[in-house]
Amino acid sequence: MANDSTLELVSLTKRYGSTVAVDAISHNFQAGVYACLLGPSGCGKSSTLRMIAGHEDVSDGSIVLSGRDVSHLPPAKRGTAMMFQNYALFPHLSVRDNVAFSLRMSGVDKPERYKRADEMLDLVEMTSLADRRPDQLSGGQQQRVALARALITRPQVLLLDEPLSALDPFLRIRMRAELKRLQRELGISFIHVTHGQDEALALADEIIVMNDAKIEQAGPARDVFNKPRTAFVARFMGGHNVLKLPQGHIALRSDEMIVTTPDEGRIDGRVIGVEYQGTHIALTAEVAGGQEVTALMPDASFLDAPKDLGEVIGLQWEDRVAHPLTA
Repeated sequence: MANDSTLELVSLTKRYGSTVAVDAISHNFQAGVYACLLGPSGCGKSSTLRMIAGHEDVSDGSIVLSGRDVSHLPPAKRGTAMMFQNYALFPHLSVRDNVAFSLRMSGVDKPERYKRADEMLDLVEMTSLADRRPDQLSGGQQQRVALARALITRPQVLLLDEPLSALDPFLRIRMRAELKRLQRELGISFIHVTHGQDEALALADEIIVMNDAKIEQAGPARDVFNKPRTAFVARFMGGHNVLKLPQGHIALRSDEMIVTTPDEGRIDGRVIGVEYQGTHIALTAEVAGGQEVTALMPDASFLDAPKDLGEVIGLQWEDRVAHPLTA
């Protein structure tokens, strides 16, 4: 695989009539990165992915892969491959023929395309099911076939559109590990669209948070989670409280909040929610200005000093964990 396969989006824009779905976004994806485009429905992440794939026309700006502008090339000529949300397997073809299909279309002879299809099936651990039809497979098996079919063209960049959304929660976690393993083994860039923060954090080297057709924040997964720049990113990534204090906006991680007695905290709050979450208790309190704050208390600490609905508590935190927000 080429090592220079950096992908650059330059003021990339998508308009549908008067609606701007993607608004002049620019970003540089390094070669061999696992990147997640993360954001709520309608933020522009899927339109961005489809433009990179060539399944959606670019209204303005450009897509540059390995130094060449691929914005107006057909999908098969770009060096990218797309794995669709619904897998889109051909029901009348065997697993092997599904995987080999694009090679058949480009005129590769049968022995060679079957040889390459079998290599791909081996990679996704589906060799024993090569002769089955898609309707004889489970959801997770169909997904592996769709992955093998996307990878057989030896793309420089694999594009994944909500690839885990159709799977049950247990299988989703297993397939996350599988995607990460494949990406590491192949050494190619994966760009994965999701609206699940836990999925993005589990998989991505880099997270690009989109909101309202723009990139709100991008960077290493850990930085985006621990150092959100805006109130939107802090709330969307989860695990944070966004507080407006006299000195400005701050984000505070829920697990860094310390519950104390009213006179010992920086702020007081009235308990409005107590939720058992296994290893810890999520305690939600209403503080000045009608703001809600959640503190995670270890299970044992809560049992030692239980809190009731309506009770007034103090909330404390260390200066180092208060993260200032720009908006």
